[in-house]
Amino acid sequence: MDKILEALVGSSHPVSVKKAIVKKVVEAAEKEVTEEQCHALYGLATRLILLGEDTFQRQVGIQVLEAYARCHRAQFECFFTKEFVVGLLQQGYGSLDRKDPAVIDYVHSCLRLLISCPSVLEIFGAVQVEVLRVVCERPGPAMCARLSTMLLDFVQCIPRDKSAVLFCQQLLRTIAHFQCTSDQERELQEYVSQVTKVSTLLQTIWKAEPATLLPSLQEVFAIISSTDPYFEPSIALASLVQHIPLQMITVLIKSLTTDRNVKDASMTQALCRMIDWLSWPLAQYVDTWVIALLKGLAAVQKFTILIDVTLLKIELVFSRLWYPVVRQGALVVLSHMLLSFQHCPEAFHLVVPQIVDLVQSLKSDGLPTSKDFLLQFTELIHCMMYQFSGFPDLYENILEVIKELPKPGEKKMKQILNRSAWTSQSNSFATGLLRLSGKSETGKTGLVNLGNTCYMNSILQTLFMATDFRRHVLSQQLSGSNTLMKKLQLLFAFLAHTQRAAYAPRSFFDASRPPWFTAGSQQDCSEYLRYLLDRLHEEEKTFQILKQATSKAVPPEAGDTTPAIVSRSTDTRSHIVEAEGDRKTLVEKLFRGRLCTGIRCLQCNSISEKDEPFTDLSLAFYPPAAQELAEDSLEAERGPASACQGSVNGSDEISESSSKERQAGADGEHRVPNGPGAERCLSVPDLVNYFLAPEILDEENKYYCERCVSLQRAEKTLRVLDTPEYLILTLLRFSYDARCHVRRKILENVSIPLLMRLPSYHRTAMSGPTSSLEVDSFDSGENLAKKLKPSVKEEQELKEEVEVTSTTVESVPYVLCSVVMHSGMSSESGHYYCYCRNVSGADQGEEFKDDSLTDPGLQTCFSVVKQEEPGAQPLRDWFLFNDSRVTFTSFQSVQSVTSRFPKDTAYVLVYRKQSLTNSGGAGTNNWLRLTAEPPLQKELMDAITKDNKLFLQEQELSARTQALQAASCSFRPNGFDDNDPPGSCGPSGGGGGGGFNTISRLVF
Repeated sequence: MDKILEALVGSSHPVSVKKAIVKKVVEAAEKEVTEEQCHALYGLATRLILLGEDTFQRQVGIQVLEAYARCHRAQFECFFTKEFVVGLLQQGYGSLDRKDPAVIDYVHSCLRLLISCPSVLEIFGAVQVEVLRVVCERPGPAMCARLSTMLLDFVQCIPRDKSAVLFCQQLLRTIAHFQCTSDQERELQEYVSQVTKVSTLLQTIWKAEPATLLPSLQEVFAIISSTDPYFEPSIALASLVQHIPLQMITVLIKSLTTDRNVKDASMTQALCRMIDWLSWPLAQYVDTWVIALLKGLAAVQKFTILIDVTLLKIELVFSRLWYPVVRQGALVVLSHMLLSFQHCPEAFHLVVPQIVDLVQSLKSDGLPTSKDFLLQFTELIHCMMYQFSGFPDLYENILEVIKELPKPGEKKMKQILNRSAWTSQSNSFATGLLRLSGKSETGKTGLVNLGNTCYMNSILQTLFMATDFRRHVLSQQLSGSNTLMKKLQLLFAFLAHTQRAAYAPRSFFDASRPPWFTAGSQQDCSEYLRYLLDRLHEEEKTFQILKQATSKAVPPEAGDTTPAIVSRSTDTRSHIVEAEGDRKTLVEKLFRGRLCTGIRCLQCNSISEKDEPFTDLSLAFYPPAAQELAEDSLEAERGPASACQGSVNGSDEISESSSKERQAGADGEHRVPNGPGAERCLSVPDLVNYFLAPEILDEENKYYCERCVSLQRAEKTLRVLDTPEYLILTLLRFSYDARCHVRRKILENVSIPLLMRLPSYHRTAMSGPTSSLEVDSFDSGENLAKKLKPSVKEEQELKEEVEVTSTTVESVPYVLCSVVMHSGMSSESGHYYCYCRNVSGADQGEEFKDDSLTDPGLQTCFSVVKQEEPGAQPLRDWFLFNDSRVTFTSFQSVQSVTSRFPKDTAYVLVYRKQSLTNSGGAGTNNWLRLTAEPPLQKELMDAITKDNKLFLQEQELSARTQALQAASCSFRPNGFDDNDPPGSCGPSGGGGGGGFNTISRLVF
């Protein structure tokens, strides 16, 4: 059979005929075949795979090998032996050289087929020895990438213990020899991909065997510090930096800079080559390590190295600014190098001729990041021209091209220069997360990203900027330090009063992280918000129950009565009993609303109603909008909207369950009032109206009517009965594509109104016989249909109790206070940040003074347009919270962010209920609205005072250490082999040098 197959694949017969015969041969694998025939077929398949003349022959070889290896496992074990594998790796196969990547691919494929056989363990041991020999021969990136793929699939083949250390060191030497001579984009991308696979293998080994990490890093330094003029290490080594823990910066840099065995020439080479790594397109944290080394050298007064490296590499670093993929890291390094090089203008003047062209390019390139980058860059240029004034001929063109951009004040430029000099106080290490600096101009405190915790940071900033909620949290008298509310109170206190630029909420993260959230992974902020509010509510409810239990022994006063039964009358639905209201938790008071779900039988007109609480409304998109899914351009038509819609959050509240039902356009009809036309953008009121729109339950969704005793067509409606003080709206942007089995994101732009009115229904009792049935239930765990179907006995009892109701509609005003944005293409990835502003219910609804409303509009949600004065500048009364970065912004930026950055879409919105100046106040609770920030409790104030003192002590200690180092620059008997930079030491040179002994005291 092997001879026939070999002759066939080499013949000139049509490919279709060849494929048909090959298919027969493959199918014959299931039949009984002799051992001799199996070995012959294995040999033929191996020849076709490794020596095949074209793709067809190699594919035939793979098919035959896989089919017969699976069906005749014992024979394949006898064929693919340890000796055969060693021979392949040492000698190759026929004319195929052993260094050809096809050899590794073949071994990899055979290991997959043999994985369940006992003999594979013997092969693993042989492969461990051979892969070490292979990397010592310095194979190319393609071979190393294939080898890395095999070892990542079969970690049993990775050398162990001391051999693992040697393997890592030799692999690093091999990476140092990588080169890519092509300048074609495809070849460059392939080269980067190959290097990434090899670096991933090293990361895996370092994690599995931590003892290999330090020797590996020592080997990297030995490579890049080499002064051999005939060897230039590859910048592919930059791919390893992202896998080195940032926590090791302090130890490693201090070890390097204080090791007297490291010569200045070697250190200069190492630093220059690390700066070259900025050119690597996927480099991460290279700028952090470069700056840490620069600061470390300044701390030990290695000024000669710093001067030489700056003058050698400043132009190369500047040239990286032209490439967006590496621009930000290059700017960080360039800023540090220029701002610290203050003793003469030589370094700055080397790059002056290129500044004008770069600024003009940034203005015209149209990239979304160019604007912020240009602001940072021009601030740097202004600082340098301020430091080295007196060169009008050089600076005239620069000033002309940046004249329209903001210029920092003199005080700010002095601060930047003072803290950046080699002899300044801020030459201590950056942690990779945050630098030691003061707050931004906003006066707000950021939150440090602890590792994919932007979802938590955005929610915490949103809650902190919910003024009334923050004030109530800070005013609570809490006992114990382990409660979640106490930790939230401490967090809010630090956000309000710390002197740090950003606060690391580690303790709160550990306490508030849902148990199913994996630490270090991106999570859904809406799910986190719902869980956090639920925890706070349950915690406070538990304390109320415990307090009530301990107070039962105290007899009530004669006039005190406790209602044992909650009346079913409609009056109790709209006015909560005062005693029950006092027992409400803070979450219930500020975030809890009530929805009424009504189902009316279209046959007998009987009505069943059920009230349920909600803390947020999950708003689905219209079916047409649901078709605008990310990465869906290849599909011309979509199925029903139900296949493309779905919430990313799980919830047992009626808000989300209703939203999910409304997404299934094929399951029911929707009558949407004031639905948006195709010619305009969707708005938040449109989605609210779609959420509240009636739904016809028909066909498979028919409603079981107790009165008709059968399934009937029915109309389902949702009405808001009680409006919360803070209305949380979640836009259901993430859906599940049942066809592709992936979760996608709806990128539809949604207009966000600043002012909005929400219809709220209020029932008032009237005398007379009943014509409707109402069931009051607060248990949300049962099936919805069971809750809405009372028994016949209950119906007869209630007919005598329930009174006729009259429903009135009130249009409740809301003002936008926060928007959480999601930047990315899916729920499992991306980044969260938020826009917030201070809005309090005590503002008395100044935006709603014009209350002229038409009657039809009361039953729908609609936005209120505030008239702007012509030519008025947008108010920068909003804040943009992006982890540790806090900046001023305007509402116009909030509205236009999606149009400028299509992947950045609004996800969670928070509106604050407002009272009207010309009315009673839309049913507001004035006692909830504190008019001023509460005074901090003593224990909170003590904690903040202690931390602020520590912060100041850190700065003072650092400044004193640097001053001592600066004073020692004038005389160093038998000291370092560096000379003083001209004009940089002493009191006039910037005030001291940075020392590493202060880093352990820094708290980030």
